[in-house]
Amino acid sequence: MKVDAHQHYWKVERGDYGWLTPDATVLYRDYLPEHLQPHLRARGIERTVVVQAAPTVEETEFLLNLAQHEPTIAGVVGWLDLDRADFPQQLSQWVSHPKWVGLRPMLQDLPEDDWILRDRVMKNIGHLCEAGVPLDILVFPRHLPYVMEALRRWPNLRAVVDHLAKPPIRTGEMEPWRSWMDEVARFPNVMCKLSGMVTEADWRLWTIDDLRPYVEHVVNTFGPDRVMFGSDWPVCLQAASYEQVHDALHELLAPVLGSAALEQVFGGNAVRFYGLE
Repeated sequence: MKVDAHQHYWKVERGDYGWLTPDATVLYRDYLPEHLQPHLRARGIERTVVVQAAPTVEETEFLLNLAQHEPTIAGVVGWLDLDRADFPQQLSQWVSHPKWVGLRPMLQDLPEDDWILRDRVMKNIGHLCEAGVPLDILVFPRHLPYVMEALRRWPNLRAVVDHLAKPPIRTGEMEPWRSWMDEVARFPNVMCKLSGMVTEADWRLWTIDDLRPYVEHVVNTFGPDRVMFGSDWPVCLQAASYEQVHDALHELLAPVLGSAALEQVFGGNAVRFYGLE
């Protein structure tokens, strides 16, 4: 099964996205399953994992409602407040939902880079570990030292780094991102999404060669069994079409990975990590 492990849906009128304003140009409109379906068919993508784009419980409910009516949605990565005293009770309400497959706090948008190390957050991550719920890690490179400290505290946490931790592709810098990702990869329960790269590059002038050193480093460090394709659609539309994002990654990986490993990157790893049906 070919899977896009990271994409979004939203309705502007819901009003809880915060970052989604008219200044967002191409993004400031509704993006729903009927808008993505032609692109999925064009590249043979059978299922997707839709990821929250607003830090609200209402967002999770919205996405789960879509998933009940949209067969291409294999799973929903939702949002809950990890810094609430009643987090365990909230978690218990969602964990049994067949399409709820993970949790994502929007760490990159929080005022404190070390927010993940708050006492109550750390305690609640322990509840995630007990429940076997994966954590999507949305960060910039500067957050990685704090993420590593959290992983040392909870080494059995199943987690995935979104968008390669957003390295500075536009400038071509590799350090300290490269060294920090090496450290993150030492935790065997952590994977990495090969997603969100074109929007970290020059939106108008990016080339596949701009992405190459970052993709190669992550694949070499994590291994082909711990990385997964994600389009980051529709966010990617600021710099590239769905097809361009898919094809760029395939062009980078096809010469260095066998067909079996490619199938894992473009589907099998996501199925295994998220427990997709």
